[in-house]
Amino acid sequence: MKLILILAFFMCAQAYASEDTRDHPDAESESVQEHKSKKHDNGKRGDDPEHDGMKHGKDSHDGGHGHGHGGDKHGDHDDDHGHGGGHGSKGMKHDGDDHSGGHGHGHGGDKHGDHGDDHGHGGGHGHKGMKHDSDDHSGGHGHGHGGDKHGDDHGHGGGHGHGHGGKLDETRLKQFFEPLPESIIDEQKNAALIKLGKKLYMDPRLSVNDKISCNSCHSLSNFGVDNEPTSPGHEGKRGDRNSPTTMNAALHIAQFWDGRAADVEEQALGPILNPVEMGMPSEEAVVNKLKGIAEYKALFAEAFNNEKDPLKYKNIGVAIGAFERTLLTPSRFDDFLRGDKDALSKNEKRGLKKFINMGCVNCHNGAVIGGNSYKKIGLVVPYETSDMGRYEVTGLENDKKVFKVPSLRNITKTAPYFHDGSVETLDEAIELMAKHQLGRDHVGHGMIRDIKAFLGSLAAKNAE
Repeated sequence: MKLILILAFFMCAQAYASEDTRDHPDAESESVQEHKSKKHDNGKRGDDPEHDGMKHGKDSHDGGHGHGHGGDKHGDHDDDHGHGGGHGSKGMKHDGDDHSGGHGHGHGGDKHGDHGDDHGHGGGHGHKGMKHDSDDHSGGHGHGHGGDKHGDDHGHGGGHGHGHGGKLDETRLKQFFEPLPESIIDEQKNAALIKLGKKLYMDPRLSVNDKISCNSCHSLSNFGVDNEPTSPGHEGKRGDRNSPTTMNAALHIAQFWDGRAADVEEQALGPILNPVEMGMPSEEAVVNKLKGIAEYKALFAEAFNNEKDPLKYKNIGVAIGAFERTLLTPSRFDDFLRGDKDALSKNEKRGLKKFINMGCVNCHNGAVIGGNSYKKIGLVVPYETSDMGRYEVTGLENDKKVFKVPSLRNITKTAPYFHDGSVETLDEAIELMAKHQLGRDHVGHGMIRDIKAFLGSLAAKNAE
């Protein structure tokens, strides 16, 4: 009889405990507690890089492991909450605005109003999320998808984010970015060479009909571009690819969209002989034309004073390349990277965190925020294009539809976008990249708005 009474008492106690758990949505079972992320002070990561959820106090917190993928608009926060997938992953309790977190890859969900973050609630395996006490939280511990290593040892990976939690402190930013160098050529020592290079850059006499110069497609007064989808050549015919900016181009891994020129010196010589672009018939024809101009004889002799016959075709490229090495465009973002925390606005800082957490930094990183790797367009979701990109240079199957990642410096000024100039607006470019490179079909308005705000901070300071 005593045994029966004890069992009855035990069953009642279990029933009350179960009821208490239902009434308190933050209560967690022992099995969830076993996988609960560790708490950290000041937004620092713990010993386990994969599961280091955090409890945060005030503003500017990043956490979670998930990727929310858009949804329906309702309310005031314009956040994308991805709900779905996974096993036993508890979400997060938020007391303020603009949070993203969760574990895994949530697909679908609800879009809330004005702050444009993505919350991945789903995926994972029994990892509790985080409690945030205030505003501006972004999340996402993504994992790069892809990564064929081939040819030039440049991985073609993409992926879903690098968010590792914490504020945008100096250590975290240095994982992805570095400021532009103040100079990459001794301008005083190479003054004569640079002077010659600028004159050649601006001179339409390098074209067959004296109408097209380097500056025609890469205007120095327009951020190194012509804002055309593709550029007209000496007969008005257009090429197949968009003319990329010459600003900061000397810092790229290679030149042209397909990387077929090793540096700006080699690149400068290509368009002069291209039949669609400047249309000169041969190297000899170019040299003879310049030798007939007295001013060039003197300028080449001064710039290459240790050469017996300085006016040769290769030296045209050397001079133009030297000039292009002066075309650096420092921005407010460089000031921010060097420690001026007021250089960016609140919206720009929020956009920077989203840029990192969404995974844009997988491709757009380094000093020029890109330009240092090759990637396949349509890495996750296929992208329709007849241009085979780097394959036309290497002949490697893995290089089909692979292009050099463009720099994002001055990107708000250099529309239209993509290798063929087919994308007219930056908003569309952000949306398409999220879909095709990161597999995110639904990027909220707030996400696009904030990332675009950050990209605006990459414009040359003298242009603002």
